[in-house]
Amino acid sequence: MSALKTSVHATTAGVFMPDAGAVAARLDELGLVSDEAGMLTRLYLSPAHRKAINLVDGWMREAGMSTRLDGAATLIGRYEGTRTDAPALLIGSHIDTVRNAGRFDGNLGVVSGIEVVRAFHAAGKRFPFAIEVVAFGDEEGVRFDSTLGGSRALAGTFDMNALDERDSNGVSRREALTAFGCDVSLIDRSARTRRDTIGYVEVHIEQGPVLEMHNIPVGVVTAINGASRGKFVLTGKASHAGTTPMDLRKDALAAAAEIIVMVERYAHAEADLVATIGQIETPGGTINTVPGLVRMTFDVRCPSDELRHNAVADILANARAIASSRKVAIDIDISHDAPASPCDERLSRALAQAVERCELPLLTLSSGAGHDAMAFRGILPFAMLFVRCRDGLSHHPDEYAAPQDIDIGVRVLAEFIQTLHNQQVDK
Repeated sequence: MSALKTSVHATTAGVFMPDAGAVAARLDELGLVSDEAGMLTRLYLSPAHRKAINLVDGWMREAGMSTRLDGAATLIGRYEGTRTDAPALLIGSHIDTVRNAGRFDGNLGVVSGIEVVRAFHAAGKRFPFAIEVVAFGDEEGVRFDSTLGGSRALAGTFDMNALDERDSNGVSRREALTAFGCDVSLIDRSARTRRDTIGYVEVHIEQGPVLEMHNIPVGVVTAINGASRGKFVLTGKASHAGTTPMDLRKDALAAAAEIIVMVERYAHAEADLVATIGQIETPGGTINTVPGLVRMTFDVRCPSDELRHNAVADILANARAIASSRKVAIDIDISHDAPASPCDERLSRALAQAVERCELPLLTLSSGAGHDAMAFRGILPFAMLFVRCRDGLSHHPDEYAAPQDIDIGVRVLAEFIQTLHNQQVDK
């Protein structure tokens, strides 16, 4: 660690003095803000979300930022540049959670951004661009049907029809936002452009095992994978398990099993492709009945849309062939198709340079999970830095990132900002 610290301090001219303990303490404090006792559950626009907003707002102000809450309930802290009309670099993530969550997912990106600004402010350091730390509240999509409402508002792609969505208690998104203190008529004013925004960078736990496998604390993300999701419905013929000969069966579950193995083998054979059968059910099935009906889901992800679409086409064709060979009918519904979101080359290169200037090995990887950053696809440049997490575990109470890895992530983020500054000065 001593070599790393010496390198970072040298390249930032002694300016950046982060407090890794403060980052960990704030993550712990946020982790106690929950809608449910005994676990971390913080849903969008809930009382716990409001308490978290107030807590983070105070940290932002202490770090030298002015703050405001926009129409979609995103908390924005602004640290001015050397000019009040300077474009902004957005840093952030989300502070909502899934039910019974871990305390690092999303929160790490917000707290890291605050700590970087705090340290620069304490040193009197400003840049030819503003820094805005953004705390989104709608990344997980647990309460309402759609998701990424906060980041879509900043991207200028928020669908106003989403205001009519209702949660399980019948409360509309519009009603919830208004009760939260937001003016929904101002949502469209949140939209950013390339004229006023340099780009967006997000520090996030990896939510996967790659960094841990390589024993590397951080990695630079190349793209957020595109995803195709859907459902197979296999219809055979339910019949008596003891009296139906094997060669006369129309076993929907046996066909499903063959399809599951086919999907796994296909994904193993394609680099960067992952495919999953996540749910399967046999309605009406019993221990002594040949299954006549099976429903199961599929999920295919890849950083290349072309490869993913080709893979889905092949998988569906193979599934139809398997069903036909077993005299089972198959119905296929594709319910979701999200394009891949490649990270910006210039910002990613600056992140990579920051990693190398911190004397760390450089590892690049794609993200199999979705993030707020993907809302900016084709609108604003964005980059992501992954921080190693234990066992690749996320969305779980045992989710964990080591303090030393978090410290490295914060230092790389600070070096990244300094790299952007140097690039502007050198123009």
